[in-house]
Amino acid sequence: MSDIFREIDDDIRRDQAIDVWKKYGPLFFAFGLIIVALTAGYRFYTHYENQKAEALGSRFQSAIEASAAGKADEATKEFNAIAADGGVGYALLARFRLAIERSLTDKTEGAKLFDVLASDATLPPVLRGLARLRSATLVVDTVPLEEVQAKLQPLVVPGGTWAGNARELIGLKYLKSGDIAGAGKLFDEIMTDDIAPATLKQRVQIYLALVKAGSKLP
Repeated sequence: MSDIFREIDDDIRRDQAIDVWKKYGPLFFAFGLIIVALTAGYRFYTHYENQKAEALGSRFQSAIEASAAGKADEATKEFNAIAADGGVGYALLARFRLAIERSLTDKTEGAKLFDVLASDATLPPVLRGLARLRSATLVVDTVPLEEVQAKLQPLVVPGGTWAGNARELIGLKYLKSGDIAGAGKLFDEIMTDDIAPATLKQRVQIYLALVKAGSKLP
């Protein structure tokens, strides 16, 4: 008897499955096609993006080599092209390289390009700080102390990535102007900064020797 009930139950389940398939089968089939299409599209997109990145990397390297070979115009043209259509990563690298290329022939103009990067709110703070530091480095010998301070003071914050380097430049400007005490204070702050790089502290030890001797930079 139990076998009969089992067979009836199996028949009912089979009929229910058939009814479900008739009702929802096309939807299942369409859903499966969508999954396949999305998977294929994603793979195509990632393949395309990888190829694009490789091509941009090759172009960027060629531009660097052109710059090293003294072909400044060729390098600048290619960096400009990459900056225009290179996506987020290589476009940003190209913008920094353009500022570097410009500074090789005109430090003031190169500094202006770094200033543009420093004021770009879309960039991460660490890169904006780097651009600000590079701008100040280019003009530190040709602009007044007040201008150097205005450029670098935003970087002199506790725990700031570029705080030590900013203090170094301002301190050197102080030292050159004859403000020995002001320079010494900044150099001491670098030496007590736990996150200041060891190479920076090594340079500062030389500056402190000048401070102790009461000598200013020529």
